[in-house]
Amino acid sequence: MNILITGGAGFVGSSIAIFLKEQHPNWNIVALDNLKRRGSELNVPRLKEHNIKFLHGDIRNKEDFYYLKKKNIDFLIECSAEPSPLGGYDGNSFYIVNTNLIGLLNCLEFCKEVNCNIIFMSTSRVYPYENINSLPYNESLTRFEWKDISGINETFPVTGAKTLYGATKFAGEAFIEEYSEMFGIKYVINRFGVIGGAWQFGKVDQGVFSLWMLSHFFKKEITYIGFGGKGKQVRDLLNVKDACSLIDIEIVNIDNLNGEIFNAGGGIENSLSLLETTLYCEKITGNRAVISSDSNNRQGDVRIYISDNKRVFERTGWYPEISKEETLNEIFLWIKDNEHLLKKSIMWR
Repeated sequence: MNILITGGAGFVGSSIAIFLKEQHPNWNIVALDNLKRRGSELNVPRLKEHNIKFLHGDIRNKEDFYYLKKKNIDFLIECSAEPSPLGGYDGNSFYIVNTNLIGLLNCLEFCKEVNCNIIFMSTSRVYPYENINSLPYNESLTRFEWKDISGINETFPVTGAKTLYGATKFAGEAFIEEYSEMFGIKYVINRFGVIGGAWQFGKVDQGVFSLWMLSHFFKKEITYIGFGGKGKQVRDLLNVKDACSLIDIEIVNIDNLNGEIFNAGGGIENSLSLLETTLYCEKITGNRAVISSDSNNRQGDVRIYISDNKRVFERTGWYPEISKEETLNEIFLWIKDNEHLLKKSIMWR
């Protein structure tokens, strides 16, 4: 099997590359990345240690795929993206469209030309934020909770504003379906929630659980933003290794799973509010971060998001195995083992 992973030096892409190589030593894996996101360059030595070929390139440039046309690629795993829901609100809207949509079209053209399959890392952000925020909820001591459901499934309405990040991913899903119909490309689309784990350089707008642990470890200031500024907004946390195991299942079973769209996340069992995450981080690190409060909502933000994994479980037998506590401890141990590297860097801010 010959695998191309775009965004292959990013947190998720490099994790998938290393996971697949460990599970399938005879597979040939190429990681393509432009190294734009700070911290991604630190994954290049890790890839090489696992005999994964790194190619410095950009999916926005069709010419960067030229070398790969000779490699008999069987699968393209599309992990490259501008992953921030805040992307474009600063006025730089074309960057996120160019990266997430035009870049994907270049990937699909490559798949068409070399006759390979694609697994697409989509997002829960394809579901409109107003639709999600209109769901009835209660407020408990430490979190917001939906009244009537425990998670969002694939039938949730998709009509409405999603942020440019969500919109480009949703448009990408549509193009994948069309390319599949026209050119016979087999595909699976995964609408992931929040993914976390070691080697994630978390930021305010992406990788919040890693950011929270980093901030507690180094005693840095962080902020509860929006929804009253109490830290009660909730996300489910999926360990990156569990995401990798799902990708592996999909590659091996592509003939049976072709055309599927799955919601995949940590589920209600692995959901956390920011306030609850603070308590975990304090217990694990023994430190307290300086936490301020801003009650103003950020554009496009959601109060709660939790994935309903029923369909992906029914079709694949996959379910997240790593608990939220284990994932937070994993992040802590990674920071502890790389304290010198992280302490002198601001890449995770």
